[in-house]
Amino acid sequence: MLLGHPVCYDVFRQAEHRGIRLHDKRFCTAGAGGREKFQVQMRGVTVLKDLFRKQKKYATIPSEQAKREIPEGIVLKCPRCGNIGFAKELEKNLKVCKNCGYHFTLSAPERIRLTVDEGNFFEFDSDLISEDPLSFPHYKEKLEADRKKTEQNEAVVTGEGTIGGFPVIVGVMDSRFRMGSMGSVVGEKIARAADRAAVKGYPFVLFSASGGARMQEGVLSLMQMAKTSAALERLHEKRLLFVSVLTDPTTGGVSASFSSLGDINIAEPGALIGFAGRRVIEQTVRQELPEDFQTAEFLLKHGQLDQVVHRRNMRETLIRILDFHSGGDGYGDHQRNPSL
Repeated sequence: MLLGHPVCYDVFRQAEHRGIRLHDKRFCTAGAGGREKFQVQMRGVTVLKDLFRKQKKYATIPSEQAKREIPEGIVLKCPRCGNIGFAKELEKNLKVCKNCGYHFTLSAPERIRLTVDEGNFFEFDSDLISEDPLSFPHYKEKLEADRKKTEQNEAVVTGEGTIGGFPVIVGVMDSRFRMGSMGSVVGEKIARAADRAAVKGYPFVLFSASGGARMQEGVLSLMQMAKTSAALERLHEKRLLFVSVLTDPTTGGVSASFSSLGDINIAEPGALIGFAGRRVIEQTVRQELPEDFQTAEFLLKHGQLDQVVHRRNMRETLIRILDFHSGGDGYGDHQRNPSL
């Protein structure tokens, strides 16, 4: 076949377009219907290329049924075992995976609904709102977005209520709001709740769920560790009960301050509890850490927790603790509801 043949130039043009360097231009005879494959030598290696593969001139249009997407929140996938189930079924099981027992995170309203006697929770200090003391970029916008998403003003809800008929001060952190990070308002609300418990003579039950100190508030956030710890010390001086419940996750400055200062420290199964991240610790100590490191079970085994309690048993466990602390005859000037 002559090099002047239009098929040859077509082959060369497509080969060069595809980045193939033709050092030895040798072609087998190709007729009008033989534009299928050609043989070239590239740096001594024979490569078979099909430059004339027919491209599809059509595309499959998905049906309307295939286009429909499942609305968000209808089904949930377990991050531990991958099991997929309906959100409503998960809620019936207290947001615990039926397959592996993984405890999904709860919002503050959900936690209060599962723990406090129905109709007996009265929130206080809900008007406290975080400012932007360091003029941190986009911090105000993120706070506002979280307020709309959670319908809460901050990452902790505090209030007064009863659990099994026993009057208590309750605090519940919500990881949906800035990952439950502790800023000035979170620290202030927890300190005020502890002081209110001291004044009223009530036990203080606090559910922690936090990523640690809030970086957008700098040292003002770090000082909340000392402030909350001091408030709990005032509670202890009055010999009043503080029950700390650590849920997934409880990390950073929160784990290093008030969440670890309970008279009784309880955690949910599998909860991540620790200060620094696993990778940071491994790089620092240059050792491989145990697989269950920084889990509730690991801390229980090493004496840093008093009990690991399944979510379905949490309320009854708290009632037993409150009953034991009250001497079995009610707490303070209040008597336990005999119907409970």
